[in-house]
Formats: sequence, C-alpha cells, structure tokens
Amino acid sequence: MSASVNTFKQALKNGDHLIGCWSSFAEAVTAEIMGTAGFDWLVIDGEHAPNDIRSIRDQLIALAASPTHPVVRIPVGDTALIKMVLDAGAQTILVPIVESAEQARDLVRACHYPPQGVRGVGAMASRATQYGTVQDYIQTADDQICLLLQVENRAGIAALDAIAQVEGVDGVFIGPSDLSTDMGFQGNSAAPEVQAVIADAMKRIVAAGKAPGILGVTDEASQAYKDMGAQFQAVGIDVMLLTQAARALAARWKA
Repeated sequence: MSASVNTFKQALKNGDHLIGCWSSFAEAVTAEIMGTAGFDWLVIDGEHAPNDIRSIRDQLIALAASPTHPVVRIPVGDTALIKMVLDAGAQTILVPIVESAEQARDLVRACHYPPQGVRGVGAMASRATQYGTVQDYIQTADDQICLLLQVENRAGIAALDAIAQVEGVDGVFIGPSDLSTDMGFQGNSAAPEVQAVIADAMKRIVAAGKAPGILGVTDEASQAYKDMGAQFQAVGIDVMLLTQAARALAARWKA
C-alpha cells in the first residue's frame, strides 16, 4: 500500500482556487466542527495557537473523515519538528518566516527521506503509516508531501524570486500582518504601499510556477487578494468567527 494521494497538492497543481480558514482553538472537537463547514483546507496553527504535537495529532485525527484538508503550520522551520508533524500524519506543512533560498532548500530536504533529504526513518511506528499498514510509505511519501513557505517580511520579499524557484516548494504564502508591520505600518495590511508589495509578490510567485497564498480576515481583503491572483486563500480565523458572531448576537438582544 502506498501513501495516500495529497488532494490539496494535486489541486494546487491543477490550478484550482482553494478557500481555507485558520484553526486556532487547538482542540480536536473544534477542528472537527470546522471540517463540516465546507472549507477546502484548514490551518492547524502551531505558531500562534497553543498547540503541541499531541494536539496537532488529535486535530489531524479529527479531520481524517472530513473532505477538508489539514495544513499544519509549525512554529519554526526546524527539521525535528517537521519530522514529528509528518510522522503524525500531516501531508501539507506551512513554514513561517522564510527569508532565503538556502532556507527553502533546507526545508525541502527536511520533508524528504534520504538520499534526497534528511527526514528520519521511523514512520512505521507512527500514524503516518497507519502504524505499519501503509507498507510502501517510505518509498512513496515524498511525492505526496506539500511544502508551503511563508514570506512575511522585507528580507523574504527581497529573496522571493529565488525562494519561489526552489524545487520541492509547492506554494508561497504571503503573511500580510507581519509584512505590513515590518514595513512600518503596524499590522495595517490595507495600506496602499503594502497592497502594492503583495500584488507584485503574487505575480512573481505565479511567474515562478508556484501557487500563491494569503490570509484575509475581511471580505474586502479576501476579494482584493482573489483579484490579485491568490490561489489558496484563507478567508477567516475560527476564533474571530466565534467572537464576532457571539458579540453581535449579545448586542442585538441586549438592544
């Protein structure tokens, strides 16, 4: 038995437009609920949400029966963390703060088994192989791993062309909040100067043959990013969806 086909990676190759959402509660039941909402993909956020490898694993389990594809964002591009997340069953990884082609190449190697990469060979005892059921996993897993890199500061933008040309990188995700802050706009990604940089970055990513991605938390931002050519775009964050709906409901009935 071979590693299962990564439908998210295949959709990116096909040029499909994919809508996603951030999953920040770090709870399996919430991920399961979000998996019923109809999103193409969900980010299990290991950078800004209170996740560890066990909670990431549990959310992967919760989404296993869902048509929604899990994308795991690790807190930092560390080889050991990538190994753990892949062994837990993730097939798509999002890495924050990528600033050079050399860093991108290191991340590609971390996602692949030797001799092409440096991923440790221990998955036969893990969820990735369904605990040994997927006997050809080591021979077939590399082709199904999808690597997404976040470019979210001026250094990353300066190196964007080189990063996007690295073989083994499937998509480049622009981080608008971090980028705008690094540019001096303190999180105001709607600033015209920031929007111009994002629009140019989208074009450069597409020109390199990679899929461009981004997060927008308002309808206006999401539509603007779609118009710029975003292929995989997150259009909300679960925590914000709950807080906004709950506060609006309370305010309506108090009034």
